[in-house]
Amino acid sequence: MNYALKMKNYIDEHRIESKESALKTTMTIQASELNAGGPNYTRTLHIPKFYTQEDKKRFESIVDTMYQIFSKVIKAYQSDEEIRKLFGFSKELEELILLKPRYDSLIPICRVDIFYDEKTKEFGFCEFNTDGTSAMNENKRLNEFLSLNNAFMALDTDFEIMELVNTWVDVFLKICHTDPKLKEKPNIAIVDFLDKAYLNELYVFERVFKEKGYQCEVVDIRNLEYRDHKLWSTKSGMQLDVIYRRAVTKDVMENLELVKDFIDAIKADDVSIIGAFQTQLIHHKCINQVLLAPLMQKYFTQEEVAYIEKHLPKTYDLTKDVADMIKEDKNQWIIKPKDSYAAKGVWAGVDLNTEEWKHEVEHWIDKDYIAQEYITPYKTENIDLVNYDDYQMYSNLTGLYVYDGKFAGVYSRLSDSGIISTQYNEKTVPTLFIKEES
Repeated sequence: MNYALKMKNYIDEHRIESKESALKTTMTIQASELNAGGPNYTRTLHIPKFYTQEDKKRFESIVDTMYQIFSKVIKAYQSDEEIRKLFGFSKELEELILLKPRYDSLIPICRVDIFYDEKTKEFGFCEFNTDGTSAMNENKRLNEFLSLNNAFMALDTDFEIMELVNTWVDVFLKICHTDPKLKEKPNIAIVDFLDKAYLNELYVFERVFKEKGYQCEVVDIRNLEYRDHKLWSTKSGMQLDVIYRRAVTKDVMENLELVKDFIDAIKADDVSIIGAFQTQLIHHKCINQVLLAPLMQKYFTQEEVAYIEKHLPKTYDLTKDVADMIKEDKNQWIIKPKDSYAAKGVWAGVDLNTEEWKHEVEHWIDKDYIAQEYITPYKTENIDLVNYDDYQMYSNLTGLYVYDGKFAGVYSRLSDSGIISTQYNEKTVPTLFIKEES
């Protein structure tokens, strides 16, 4: 059954009621922790994303394949100096990446963002997020707010919802228990640069850890003290056993002196860090080039090489020669920083006129940028009833959460521009899986 179409028909037959419902949902979002202040609150649309069990199996397969490939990349980096040269990281960062965690998981948490065609089930990779992976609570709360959605409630159907907050805390604690040096109930700090953090979500996780009986607090990564072979929070004086790192590597490396105590404790192996720096190998945008490099591909099976080449967009350093190649073909390319997050500094040719595109391309030549083949997103019809009366076609980005190597759920984002991110008119919708008929 096409539940999205069924909702659309209901909306069309109940316009005033549906507008009131959409407004109530937005007001509830604004009154919740999904409001970061002022205009910075989660925007949504009235029709959620429905996936089938076939889609779910497809997502599980993608995650299983890519986690196996990512694991091989990390192990190759640890053992092969020539592989390390492919990344070209600084000696300081390389040293941190080579620090092996005491627990079993190579990548505790990750989100694999893909452009997924719901009709053909084909896809292309957008990017891989292993540093500061977020929005799990946003996903959870939007699903809860579906009770305010008149058209959804009229479906009177039971769907499968993959909850992402409590599930992640459980996986986090399971990983902790594989660390032989941690006590049964370690003290936990959730650390980030709090002036840059998705702050409200950090406090949600703090609360959930406490509800499960653990000492936990959100701490600015700069407010840690290392003494007597222990790491302490200067906020509360609590001695810390395990760090949940939400601070992205780029920010850490740009503030090494300010986070010296944090780094010293990690190097001395006096604190466990879930989100070890080896995850930067997958997070950094150069991973696309590395995965396609013959030196790296000798570690993969022929099937894995074919898989990568089929689904990974062509990626090049933004040099003068590459700039000359892409300037006249703007709709086929996107440029982005090699190490960024939240789509900062990303430009898609489809969003710019010819002169604007040429200006941006030329401006970022040889400035640690890449040029990447632009994959046209799959589009679906939806409606923003708070602001408009008409339906629009929205580009879809499907984020596959991966907890300790297993598919955990989906983050569904839509946009009416070429780039799907908060600063580019992003809308987030709840995600549901249709249950198989018995």
